[in-house]
Amino acid sequence: MEQLKNIKLYGIELPVFAFFAVVILVSAWLGIIPNQLIGAVAVLFTLGILLGELGERIPIWNKYCGGGAILAFLVCGILQYKGLLPEGVAAISKGWMNEYSFLNLFISFLVVGSLLGLNRNLLIKSSTLFLPTILCGLVGAALLGCLGGFLFGKNPFEILTAYVLPIMGGGAGAGAIPMAQVYADVTGQDSSSYLSFALAILAVGNIVSVVFAVILNTVGTIIPKLSGKGELVKTGKSVDVEEKKSVTVTMDDIAAAIFLTGGFFVLAQLTAKKILPSIFGVSIPNFAYLIIFSALANVFNLIPENLKAGAQKCQQFCAGKMIWIQMVGCGITLIDFNEMLGVLSISNLVITVLIVLGAVLGSALFGILVGFYPVESAITAGLCMANMGGAGDLAVLGAARRMNLMSYAQISSRIGGAMVLLIGSLVFQFI
Repeated sequence: MEQLKNIKLYGIELPVFAFFAVVILVSAWLGIIPNQLIGAVAVLFTLGILLGELGERIPIWNKYCGGGAILAFLVCGILQYKGLLPEGVAAISKGWMNEYSFLNLFISFLVVGSLLGLNRNLLIKSSTLFLPTILCGLVGAALLGCLGGFLFGKNPFEILTAYVLPIMGGGAGAGAIPMAQVYADVTGQDSSSYLSFALAILAVGNIVSVVFAVILNTVGTIIPKLSGKGELVKTGKSVDVEEKKSVTVTMDDIAAAIFLTGGFFVLAQLTAKKILPSIFGVSIPNFAYLIIFSALANVFNLIPENLKAGAQKCQQFCAGKMIWIQMVGCGITLIDFNEMLGVLSISNLVITVLIVLGAVLGSALFGILVGFYPVESAITAGLCMANMGGAGDLAVLGAARRMNLMSYAQISSRIGGAMVLLIGSLVFQFI
């Protein structure tokens, strides 16, 4: 018994966790847990801790297959696909991810904290070179995608419009869905058939991106010089990196940082909805403005150091302690295995793999030229363009064990996605 007390899961002594886990799981099976935020905390934390801790302890899996985050994601997704989860658990997960909008809060903490915590000189350098890196990833995806189309007798135009644009468009809500509307507006054709295939091929691309994230993490472990271990920009003589003074973070700083994150989010929402909702006809989502405002606040030193440190502490909490829980929600709610399997032919799978591989190679090679670590460049500018937006960013960064890169991932999903929409509006002119 004494040995069991020494085992801790998520920092909790095993007997204490086991007691409450049994109570929560039995209650979930009986359908008596309310679909409220507190109920979601109980259920998703239980599943996340169990699967996350297990994934971190399985040999080989913990080092080369994404560890606890990917095990939580896959197991919960498969359980939902097979109908083995109680209906109440699925409803609670949907509430956590969508109705309570905890995903927005989670991403906001990651974006604001990582951007405010980043060295401003590194931020300036990376920002000016990151968008061209995204474009190079898009070019690589198009080239290898067309090669795949040639192998299976599909013309390049079909590959670009039906495969590359949906996969590289920044997700479903900010990518495939508005892309289908752009398709309808430009061509005059019905958007439903385009959207159904786009969402399905995007789901396949998302899973392929997660697999590539695991591979890139392994590559970075085997060949350390290719990876910055979570840092995008190589430091050197060209970048003046000032050492930060150590700041003691108080509870007041953390409380203020929570308010600060909310303030940045509402400012971004106000701009996206009322002040400047679109640029040249392309809708700009609120998270794109959240990135811009947070980055500018750091570049111009508008936020005191103690508040920056508090925001960074919130970011570290989300990246380190909440990722397993979020991956449970992603697996249950945001991955439709039925939809994905519907288009999972050999040809579509090979073409999708080539598109994602092209995004990886294009962004990695350009990243090397401009002073980025190729592994981090490929993950953020490549894979985070080819996944399903915010939830896909979580899956990719969780698999790659690089949650601190969320700000760059969001640049890819939001700003990069807007760029692809603009490109799509031009390409569809030729249909």
